Amino acid sequence: MKAAAGAQDAPRLGFATKLAYAVGSTATNLKLRALSTFLVIFYNQVVGLPPQMVGGILAMALLLDAVLDPILGQISDNVRTRWGRRHPFMLAAALPYAVCFFMLWNPPIGWTDEALGLYLMVLIFAVRFFDTFFELPHQALAPELAKGYDERTNLMALRHFFLVAGGLGMTIAAYEWFLKKHPDGTGGVLAREGYFGYSLTGAIIIFVTILISVFGTAHRIPYLSEAPTRTVTLKGMAVEMFHTLNNRSFIAMALASMFVAVGVGARNGLEIYFGLYFWELSQRQLAGLATMSVVGGFIGVFLAPFVGKWMGKKWGAIFTFIAAVAVHITPVSLRLLDLAPANGTPELLWLLYGEEIINATLAGIIAILLASLIADVVEDAEVKTGRRSEGLLLSANNLLRKATSSGGILVATGVLAFVGFGEKARPGQVPEEVLRNLGLAYIPMIVGFYAVGIGLISAYTINRKKHLENLEVLKARDAAGEVAAAEAGPGVGSGEIPQQKA
Repeated sequence: MKAAAGAQDAPRLGFATKLAYAVGSTATNLKLRALSTFLVIFYNQVVGLPPQMVGGILAMALLLDAVLDPILGQISDNVRTRWGRRHPFMLAAALPYAVCFFMLWNPPIGWTDEALGLYLMVLIFAVRFFDTFFELPHQALAPELAKGYDERTNLMALRHFFLVAGGLGMTIAAYEWFLKKHPDGTGGVLAREGYFGYSLTGAIIIFVTILISVFGTAHRIPYLSEAPTRTVTLKGMAVEMFHTLNNRSFIAMALASMFVAVGVGARNGLEIYFGLYFWELSQRQLAGLATMSVVGGFIGVFLAPFVGKWMGKKWGAIFTFIAAVAVHITPVSLRLLDLAPANGTPELLWLLYGEEIINATLAGIIAILLASLIADVVEDAEVKTGRRSEGLLLSANNLLRKATSSGGILVATGVLAFVGFGEKARPGQVPEEVLRNLGLAYIPMIVGFYAVGIGLISAYTINRKKHLENLEVLKARDAAGEVAAAEAGPGVGSGEIPQQKA
């Protein structure tokens, strides 16, 4: 597999191109935060569906994703078009992605629970399907745009900047404008009418940011790798997928990211329940928490490259993760020990704000380092298989992002059902025993998922030295291939390779 115009001839990646690429992450995280923060409370407390039904539907959508994501990743790696391997998928996703996101938050009124459950299932799958069409090729562009060990971390940091801006920025807008609670008691996250403007604005942002990312990076298409011209059978494709994914570092990161993502998703799904019912915060205070998270996320964007250089990506992620878990469980632990300030006091608010900004900073560092670690597997797998398979490898990361809002929400709804949290509950009216059981169930759940993830990250083996060795091996192969093509004469150096057996 070789670049159409030669990767060595590619001009330096300018900031405008990096910016256009990174803007595309706004769409995915806007959707991700919307689903993980508001979907359960919307369909459970506003629409009135049981939490077990919502969780079960999201689990089924996740299973379908588990089948489709690697297949689409393999197709994306091997498709040949005049717009390259990635951009056609990204462009095709823009409009249907936006439309389905809007429809998800505007279900019909007066339908039975069964009919509304079917509506949710169809729309949640559609949103995830078109998210895959954009996000998977978008992620796969990163290893080709930035190949250096530290340059890749810097690009991931810029991408994470827009992840934070899109996801948490829209969450703040929801609390402060679209779902704002009015002085007369109307509105708020438990009122249906605010979700129309919220979903319409979100759909427009998704559509526009995808187009910016597609057309803002299109000029790099001639310098991206082409898929080989060959015939691959279904069996051969399956064998190639197995060989590519059979990489120790990839398996370690895939499993680690799965546990981490489910833990994050469960936290996000329960976050609004803790805010409204456990801490009895106002929506203005919830918006303040989201603001602290934005500030912390931006701090993490700037610190991540330094942590990666200082400690290395792997150990930087591990030590930061341990610190983040300890910080995150502190407020709930203090409440269970009757040591936390009382609800409604300024001291409690500052405790929660402090936890949020520190934890968001650490979480930002972790997310960037993990994304960069997964991207570094691309060259390691290419050395071993002879194929660039960004789409297939990063389809795992795409699937795990979805696990954040699906598998995590399934866990969150399971916890709500376990503690007996009723539908259409009002703040201040939930029994104290239910709230205490919620805290008692939350801490071991969140620590358990994160502890397994941290342990798996330790099995990752690609460090700076190994990555540089992989780049040198691939560079030598490219040089040998160009010499062979020149000696073979016209017709061989056009990006085509002989038909291969799987």
